[in-house]
Amino acid sequence: MATIFFGVQGEGRGHAARALALVEALRPHHRLVLYANGQAFEMLEPLYVGSDVELYRLPDVAFRYGPGRRLSYVRTGLGNAHYLWRLRQLVRMVELHMEREQPDLVLTDFEPVTARAARAAGVPFLSVDHQHFLLTHDLSDLPAHLRRYAAFMAPFVHAWYQGQTETVVSSFFSAPIKPRWRRCVPIGVLLRREVREASVEDRDHLVAYVRRSAPRSVLEALAASRREVRVYGLGERPSVGRLRFRAIDPHRFVEDLATCEALVTTAGNQLVGESLYLGKPVLAMPEMGNYEQQINATFLRRSGAGAAHDMERLGGLDVERFLDRGPRYREHIERRRLDGLPRALERIEAHLQTPSRVLPFAPPAAPAPAPLREAV
Repeated sequence: MATIFFGVQGEGRGHAARALALVEALRPHHRLVLYANGQAFEMLEPLYVGSDVELYRLPDVAFRYGPGRRLSYVRTGLGNAHYLWRLRQLVRMVELHMEREQPDLVLTDFEPVTARAARAAGVPFLSVDHQHFLLTHDLSDLPAHLRRYAAFMAPFVHAWYQGQTETVVSSFFSAPIKPRWRRCVPIGVLLRREVREASVEDRDHLVAYVRRSAPRSVLEALAASRREVRVYGLGERPSVGRLRFRAIDPHRFVEDLATCEALVTTAGNQLVGESLYLGKPVLAMPEMGNYEQQINATFLRRSGAGAAHDMERLGGLDVERFLDRGPRYREHIERRRLDGLPRALERIEAHLQTPSRVLPFAPPAAPAPAPLREAV
């Protein structure tokens, strides 16, 4: 049994969903020590309090939005200035923890503290995320404004952390790998056990996932679809017409997704991939100013497995047109290619000095009581 430290970035649900997939597969065979912040910590906390998985909280890193609900990189940078000022202190704290525990391997899902601490402590680490596609993938066939964004962001992704033994990039789409990134391993989406084992049905409700920053017109467009819409991301609240507002619950969400007609969502990589794996077409609404989501939406549209539309301009007719084309979208969904978990586990085990001989999808071990830890 190896000891694995795992850092999880907390902005959006995708990082936490990837972490859950890996933790639940590795947990029966290895000791897991997690560091997470923001939404990732909030999703992981109720699952691992008092369990055999150790969980520590890091300070939050969050996106900031400007006028017109547009993602603001300036406000994001200024809003996280205190985090950046404390970064060296946080890295030293985790480095000391690693020196005490002597982990065999460190994983990071775009979380810089654990990555930098691993490098300082001399522990090999793997980067397992989606964001590194901006560095590793050849995006030369994208529209010019998206190519400019990728070129602008690539140095920041590289500066976030470096020195990883290998870069594993999880994505629902595929693109050529740049020649200089020979140590990049492209894989599909990291699917949680609930998603992999979900009973898929085709009922007549929709699932929608939106952030609180979404304009009210999105809800109006969904309400015009004449279908029940199960809305996640806005918290639990009284129903409005056919809109049913539900609190985030990983199990209930997967059940709703597996039985829906289609998904309407922001263009995050993880959720788009989970929906496609379940055979559900996706209408993606990239957030204004979020060019990473715009790239995801572009690849989705090109795949033929879904549609993309500006969030600010979405109307009821756009939703109806998308639903009318549902059968055509389903024909283009390639489910087999989307499951990236086996390949990710293969690469993790390859980097462990004493790889597990147990099948990776055995049931999780019974949890042992342990207190929740918090990094301050």
